[in-house]
Amino acid sequence: MRIVVVGAGMAGARLTGQLAPCGGVEVTVVGEEPYAPYNRVLLAEVLAGRYQADVIRLPDAARGAVRRGVRAVRVDRAERVVVCDDGTVVPYDRLVLATGSNAVLPPLRGLFAEGRGELPGGVHAFRTMEDCLALSGAVRAGARAVVVGGGLLGVSAARALAARGAQVVLAQQGEHLMERHLDQAAGQLLRAHLASLGVEVHTECRVRGLHHATGAGRPVRSVELADGYRLDAELVVLACGVRPRVGLAQSAGLDVAKGIVVDDELRTSDPYVHAIGDCSQHDGVVYGLAGAATEQADALARVLTRNGRNYRGTRALTRLTLNGPQAMDIAAFGETTAMPGDDVLRLADATRGTYRKVVTRGDRLVGGILLGELATVGELARAWEGDEPLPDRASPLHLLTDNGGS
Repeated sequence: MRIVVVGAGMAGARLTGQLAPCGGVEVTVVGEEPYAPYNRVLLAEVLAGRYQADVIRLPDAARGAVRRGVRAVRVDRAERVVVCDDGTVVPYDRLVLATGSNAVLPPLRGLFAEGRGELPGGVHAFRTMEDCLALSGAVRAGARAVVVGGGLLGVSAARALAARGAQVVLAQQGEHLMERHLDQAAGQLLRAHLASLGVEVHTECRVRGLHHATGAGRPVRSVELADGYRLDAELVVLACGVRPRVGLAQSAGLDVAKGIVVDDELRTSDPYVHAIGDCSQHDGVVYGLAGAATEQADALARVLTRNGRNYRGTRALTRLTLNGPQAMDIAAFGETTAMPGDDVLRLADATRGTYRKVVTRGDRLVGGILLGELATVGELARAWEGDEPLPDRASPLHLLTDNGGS
């Protein structure tokens, strides 16, 4: 069976690694990036200077051809071939779209000055290895940097730039940092932690535009906020979220909503085409998380080799470690906002900078937030992922402590 995988990111690399030991399959990987597959989660560590780029490479376990720096431009479903930008045509029996996602570029004045289709000098997205290496080469101690976006990616970028000695301002439009994952109390603790690293955080702060220097290249010089105030900037990092890459699927006539729509066998509307990772949408959900991409790749390997159960969705846990003089670990999962009738348990220690919260519904754990010491995260994650009744113990504090609640 000829399997063509379009995309050599974490999902595509995991799938090819799972298929490598299997007989009777021939795998061809078409990857747009010129780099070997890498762990995207660790890009911030490369930017911070803690890792060299080759340290975060993923194992190259593909059997068959791996084509780097080649972009798939068209899928001919009738002929079952993939047409590439170098003119080559790759036939398939099964096609797997693992095209990932693109960084969202906000509609800022001056972002594409003078109609150019590229970002101005000093302005960077932060999504790929190319983005990371360009930003790493531009940052220097004392440089004034503005990070636009206070989600997971923006917080990681701000911390990494501060570790390189930059003067960092983080502008977040929402009420608190990492709104998708944290509540107000946890967001405030995270903000205090970033401040201890030298990051100046502005929440409920909308960026309106960019201002450039005159002359060749017109590099960025400041960021204008909605109230007219300008932040001096030599570097601007756009960390405003990601959007599934679905263009190839759309042009091929596949069903697309927010992502490429797939069923429990991770099949698209064409039974010979599958989709996994950030580009896929299963049961109405686009996960956009490494854990989900891994589970989907493993499930698809079982489907393609007729060896096990189908994909039933992912109960994804988000983790982030912020290194520094005092490291902070963050974990969040499930429904962290309580519904009527839910029980909420919290333990907070402002002195130690720790915060723990769980939401229970009946005898089930439905969500949680942990900041600081994460000794309990393993037990909580298992209880949530298993979706099993919680043990009947004398004190519910056992959910938040590693010592039985004492």
